[in-house]
Amino acid sequence: MNTKIQLAGLSLLFSTTALAQQAASDTTATLHDQTLENVTVTARKATVRSLAGAINGKDILRDELFKAACCNLGESFVNNPSVDVNYSDATTGAKQVKLLGLSGTYVQMLTENLPNFRGAALPYGLGYVPGSWMKSLQVSKGNSSVKNGYEAMTGQINVEYLKPEDDQGLTVNLYGNTMSKFEANADGNIHINGNKNLSTELLAHFENNWSHHDGNGDGFQDDPQVRQYNLQNRWYWKSGNYMLHAGLAFLKEDRTSGQTTHSHHLPAGTEPYRINIGTDRYEAYMKHAVILNPEHGTNIALMGSLSMLRQDAQFGFKHYDVNEKNAYASLIFETNFTPEHSLSAGLSLNHDYLHQGLTLPPTVLPADYGNLYPLTGNIESETTPGAYVQYTYNLNSRLIAMAGLRVDHSNVYGTFVTPRFHLKWVPADFLTIRLSAGKGYRSPHALAENNYLMASGRRLVIDRLSQEAAWNYGASLAFLIPTGQKTLKLNAEYYYTHFLSQAVIDYDSNPELLHITNLDGKSYSHTFQIDATYPLFRGLELTAAYRYNLVKETFGGRLMWKPLQSRYKGLLTASYKTPLGIWQFDATFALNGGGRMPEPYTLADGSLSWARNYKAYGQVNAQVTRYFRHFSIYIGGENLTNYKQRNPIIGYQTPWGKGFEPTMIYGPVQGAMGYIGIRLNLGRHL
Repeated sequence: MNTKIQLAGLSLLFSTTALAQQAASDTTATLHDQTLENVTVTARKATVRSLAGAINGKDILRDELFKAACCNLGESFVNNPSVDVNYSDATTGAKQVKLLGLSGTYVQMLTENLPNFRGAALPYGLGYVPGSWMKSLQVSKGNSSVKNGYEAMTGQINVEYLKPEDDQGLTVNLYGNTMSKFEANADGNIHINGNKNLSTELLAHFENNWSHHDGNGDGFQDDPQVRQYNLQNRWYWKSGNYMLHAGLAFLKEDRTSGQTTHSHHLPAGTEPYRINIGTDRYEAYMKHAVILNPEHGTNIALMGSLSMLRQDAQFGFKHYDVNEKNAYASLIFETNFTPEHSLSAGLSLNHDYLHQGLTLPPTVLPADYGNLYPLTGNIESETTPGAYVQYTYNLNSRLIAMAGLRVDHSNVYGTFVTPRFHLKWVPADFLTIRLSAGKGYRSPHALAENNYLMASGRRLVIDRLSQEAAWNYGASLAFLIPTGQKTLKLNAEYYYTHFLSQAVIDYDSNPELLHITNLDGKSYSHTFQIDATYPLFRGLELTAAYRYNLVKETFGGRLMWKPLQSRYKGLLTASYKTPLGIWQFDATFALNGGGRMPEPYTLADGSLSWARNYKAYGQVNAQVTRYFRHFSIYIGGENLTNYKQRNPIIGYQTPWGKGFEPTMIYGPVQGAMGYIGIRLNLGRHL
């Protein structure tokens, strides 16, 4: 038969471990005894809200990523109402994601279902994944499956790279912007002997930002100069019921920032305040999978990864270096006893090793830096073996209950138990209800994960920190409302995160001190979000969203709003593609709500050092794409409202003083920026 299928969005993500097999079986179960011939795929949504599984998640596909410049992972969430990406400070270029109103340290980062970008890789890791390398992103909220560990407290972000076994071809992406940044990306794969069962792939990336741009005239670069080389070689082999994925990766990055040499704030004979961060990162991974019984989805898989990061960082006269190593392994068994009952069980082992050194200027007293001094030769080492079991009950995809439990033992923190539960119920075709509850843990590496704080002139004191632990509870409603020939997609959700223990960065208790300490009191986050997507007419789709964050922590015995966190966000996106698919127009308007600044102090003249609160601000991004047979040209702009945080660097006139503070960032540091790029596609269908 000749069947035309309009796909609302289906992405079977092969990770050799068959981790996506259950979600795929949910989708394909109804097609088990059918044969389709001459199938034509006519459309695919760029963003897909997963309605099949129990976990509240969303797939961001390649078409969605291409609606913006998307130079790296940190720029992939421009159109996402759930995930925010903010600068950590105004000097280093470090960025962090925020999910459910909380820092990205509580979001578990994965690359193809392997934990990644931990410890010292966390502050700049969002720039380590080039946008053109990504095939898709999976974003889940709340506690995720226990398969991937105990660390997901507020959510999980998984990156799927382009695959060696994808259609053979070569793609090239060239990009440049008005801030003097240039990028070149290339990815190509070969099916050896013309056989997809043995394939290899090379991913290459180069970027160079050579600008000393200072748009606000404070004498400091608005954006660091970054030169990055990034290579990855990936392999795929399939023989019978055995599958292998393996690869090697290398990254070298140098970033330079600080005072410009021509700064008019630089007194004669004074050395400029400079920041230099050099990073070398090596990575290797492998995944083995054996399908034991295809009929019951029975398989066993072994996954593992190794990474090493060496970083040498200079913040003025402070010098910090770290040598970090991570090893991870996981053995997984999965089976479906019946179409209704499935089981997943496994073992895991994670090892983190950080060798750190800190050199302070002679004028700094050892007592000023508490437990940080002397840090030369300081070693943080943790080995955590664990085991998990997860049971899933699936009644015709109408009712899915997933319960998981894992037990881990840390040589530093002892034994701890992670329970998680997810429930999906479809009482009617137009309504899907999800509930979730679970616990998460995290081992903090305070200085490695927050090294940008070294740019501050304040004293930095780090206490002996406990393991972080939090409960997360969530509920969501997803509606599919027919309106004539179209469907309105409406989603409403609420999440509550409650910390039992937490590493808190205290800006408030002492104006001369940054104190990373253990939580002493309450800390919680309430997040409510509603979003709607509607195809206004053929080719034009609109999405509107509103999110409210109520996030409070205890600082110095006082329960306060979390500083530098917007209390709400509104988002409106529009995407239009002409009937022949030649032109595409995308625009995004974001309204970021106001919030609390850290507690100010009183100056000699009686005025406050800064305002107690900051106001809401809007941003507009837009892009136009012209498609040709084998290439496309895109041109666009970011932050077209030209909003910039006023005085992002406190005390920029005296960078060597205690009042120098570049880490209190809530908004953009740069103004409006334009860009242009070209994507070449030779032989590949994406």
